[in-house]
Amino acid sequence: MESVGIRELKAKLSGYIERARNGERIVVTDHGEEVAMIVPLSKERRAITALVAAGRIRWTGGKPEGVAGIALKGKPLSETILEERR
Repeated sequence: MESVGIRELKAKLSGYIERARNGERIVVTDHGEEVAMIVPLSKERRAITALVAAGRIRWTGGKPEGVAGIALKGKPLSETILEERR
């Protein structure tokens, strides 16, 4: 895992973002002290973003509590399960 100072990060931000996109984790330092980390998006976050973009779900961006934060379109899940059991 590489460390980068704030000054260098600001100067080469797009390069560090590209590295994070490719799976690297980068520790950000301020005067030698670790203060933050740049990490790639999780597979789960990418999946949710793809579902939102496809119009299959709505998400307000907040932390979901159960399924309260995510609204699905279509039949209720319970109905779908019952149909599959037949």
